[in-house]
Amino acid sequence: MLYLVPTPIGNLKDITLRALEILKEVDLILAEDTRNTSHLLNHYQITRPLSPYHQHNEHKVLQHLVSQLLEGKKMAVVTDAGTPGISDPAFLLVRECIKNGVKVECLPGATAFVPALVNSGIPSNRFVFEGFIPIKKGRQTLLKQLVTEERTMIFYESPMRLVKTLEEFATYFGPDRLCSVSRELTKMFEENKRGTLSELAAYFKEKTVKGEIVIVLAGVE
Repeated sequence: MLYLVPTPIGNLKDITLRALEILKEVDLILAEDTRNTSHLLNHYQITRPLSPYHQHNEHKVLQHLVSQLLEGKKMAVVTDAGTPGISDPAFLLVRECIKNGVKVECLPGATAFVPALVNSGIPSNRFVFEGFIPIKKGRQTLLKQLVTEERTMIFYESPMRLVKTLEEFATYFGPDRLCSVSRELTKMFEENKRGTLSELAAYFKEKTVKGEIVIVLAGVE
């Protein structure tokens, strides 16, 4: 059995009782960063074996993990924050487990783009999640494709690239396109800033930006 276990995106209380039960029961926890996961486990007094599982080793350890699962071991995959597989490792292992008849179960739980979308004030009935857009190769091509997108668009971005991305969005989608930027969700200094692309670019240009960023952008009308 392979469990995909969402972990808090900021506030450690945002974890389900079932997630804690699973983390206590499994034979091995696969962690994106074992140091971050140790902090969470120590907070809830959970002592289970940890093994690194991230984008730099997921291909290398894939077959070994599947072999262990086929032998009957129970494993949980966690990332530093949020749901595994959403802009974080998990897809390759899930696909291989399905191919080999290993049962996979994903628990419901925290993920950053849902609260960012819901509190944005931008239509949430239809949306497309783009995650982190390419930094260089393929970036312009993708933005050109999204110019005619009618659904609300959701992006992840780093603090150091936020202003550049908002300015670039203003060029492609128009400076008056409605947008919402959420950062530090669930944490003490949570901020949800709403406005046009030009307004948001000007606002964040004047301040030091920290934390995980979610950009919610209105579709074309």
